Amino acid sequence: MSSEYLIVGLGNPGRQYAGNRHNIGFMVLDQLVRDWGAGFDENKWNGELCRLVAHSTGLPANLVLVKPQTFMNRSGQSVAPALRFYKIKPEHMLVVHDEVELGFGDLRLKSGGGHKGHNGLRDIFDRIGTRDFDRLRFGVGRPEHPNIADYLLSDFSRAEQVELPTLIQSACGMIRDWIQSFQDR
Repeated sequence: MSSEYLIVGLGNPGRQYAGNRHNIGFMVLDQLVRDWGAGFDENKWNGELCRLVAHSTGLPANLVLVKPQTFMNRSGQSVAPALRFYKIKPEHMLVVHDEVELGFGDLRLKSGGGHKGHNGLRDIFDRIGTRDFDRLRFGVGRPEHPNIADYLLSDFSRAEQVELPTLIQSACGMIRDWIQSFQDR
């Protein structure tokens, strides 16, 4: 019997934000569903959803992928009801998000911990009542100027855009490995 996992990509809805650093979670999930020949074809709980059964991905799990459409600071409004509806334990959830504390392109899996000022994570913590879930932190680097919000709401540089497809594929590979790791436990 397959288990069910929730994968959340954080970002902001709308074309004007599509290439922003803050939207790397959306970019990674969009690539992941393209790799599996699927798409976000359902709208629930202020989010875009994609449900995949185990045999369609080649992985040993049923997946629910969510891109909250509530803007970053209210991401938990989509995440909490999805967890409840699908009866997925928080420890079976992975959140993909931008991370200013990591250099551009540095990818790290993390379990639990604080939000370090990330408002999307903060809202998820508040709405699900726990920090016990995994994250894929996608390094976007720290700006030279002190205004982090403007930096996160700006597009990747041209040089970064050249590297982005390879890094996004690496992130997708890490997600597949994360799912597979539950079978190995």
